[in-house]
Amino acid sequence: MTTLHVVGGGLAGSEAAWQLAERGHDVVLHEMRPVRGTPAHHTDRLAELVCSNTFKSTETHNAHGLLKAEMRALGSMVLQCADEARVPGGSALAVDRDVFAAAVTARIMAHPRITIAREEVTSIPSPAIIATGPLTSDALAAALKARLGVDGLAFYDAIAPIVSRESLEDAVVFRASRWNKETMDGAEAEGAYLNCPFTKDEYEAWVAALAEADQYQGKAFDEVPYFEGCMPIEEMARRGAETLRFGPMRPIGLTDPRTGKRPWAVVQLRMEDRAGRMWNIVGCQTRLRIPEQTRVFRMIPGLANAEFLRFGAIHRNAYVNSPAVLSAHGSLTDDPAVILAGQMTGVEGYTESTASGLLAAINLDRVVRGMSPVAPPPTTMMGALVRHLREADAKHFQPMNANAGLLEALAQPPRDKDARKVAYAERALAAMGAWRDSVLELAGTHA
Repeated sequence: MTTLHVVGGGLAGSEAAWQLAERGHDVVLHEMRPVRGTPAHHTDRLAELVCSNTFKSTETHNAHGLLKAEMRALGSMVLQCADEARVPGGSALAVDRDVFAAAVTARIMAHPRITIAREEVTSIPSPAIIATGPLTSDALAAALKARLGVDGLAFYDAIAPIVSRESLEDAVVFRASRWNKETMDGAEAEGAYLNCPFTKDEYEAWVAALAEADQYQGKAFDEVPYFEGCMPIEEMARRGAETLRFGPMRPIGLTDPRTGKRPWAVVQLRMEDRAGRMWNIVGCQTRLRIPEQTRVFRMIPGLANAEFLRFGAIHRNAYVNSPAVLSAHGSLTDDPAVILAGQMTGVEGYTESTASGLLAAINLDRVVRGMSPVAPPPTTMMGALVRHLREADAKHFQPMNANAGLLEALAQPPRDKDARKVAYAERALAAMGAWRDSVLELAGTHA
């Protein structure tokens, strides 16, 4: 059997390599770290998380939770490792990023059909899955552009600072989830988040300082749009004083125990590690210069003496115009056995990228066996994302998260909002189960 190549050891690449190996293929997983690093990675581990430590919601009536449920039905290895590395995060699948990356790396290294090649790939192998993500090396990006015949698109992504738990002011910061929602498995009724409550004056002073703070500049920053789902906090502040208060810092559902009242605004911190020593400043992704981050974020109530374990940063994210230049199953148009996967295809988010790698593996397996590529129906979240990549307006194509708006509309949607969410989820999971069974049955006849 022909050896298959997977280029890129991130979430999509790791999932793809595992799925191909489980289907009986010998796989070479190419990862250039540590031979060549990137501006965002800090280790040589596979599936290193460089932005948030959460895969978002696990609730099936939520788009991200529904996508996870579909992926679990298809046997996602990455989600299994995420479960093993889970830390409290409410209904979100938050992980200890070190435990998670170590788990994925160990599984890949132990698989008898997978070989890891620590090298930079500068040309496009075939048959292969290319899943090098938003930080694709210049050499491979040039090779892709030459094959695609057009220039790639790009945007800039930002990550939030992480602070030490010991440096927070316990007299100010309080632990709670909105509306007293319990955390993972109902374990901590006091909530999964630490909350920093603003008074009106504190909030307005902070927003003003944030909007005026010095940030990294460059011509490219002005030429390339940000993805709305990961907008730098200072950019949001410039949109108006109330933007943050009605966005990531909305105080509804929270009560400051010091006053017994709802704060004017709240900055929330989310646990980064199982020991609870590292906390992410939720929604505060930034491109501020480091001295400005120290000054401005220490103005947040409870963070006056904050010790920064990781500063926020900005890095280049590149992706291709999938509806314009890729086939219906995400391959190069001149070679159906070279399939792109992950963020470089225009999906945005950990779960979405992993799902893309999983489906790419299913299709590469089929292609090399002489079978036609497949896609889940658009009544599923995975299928809806695939349809978006195939049918989106190529002139205005931008990265997309999983969201309910992508799903095929219900024929007779319930009037109640919660009932509609349940109906979408039930239909999607039933459709995914039927699709999975049909694909496995067909694959089995050609194995």
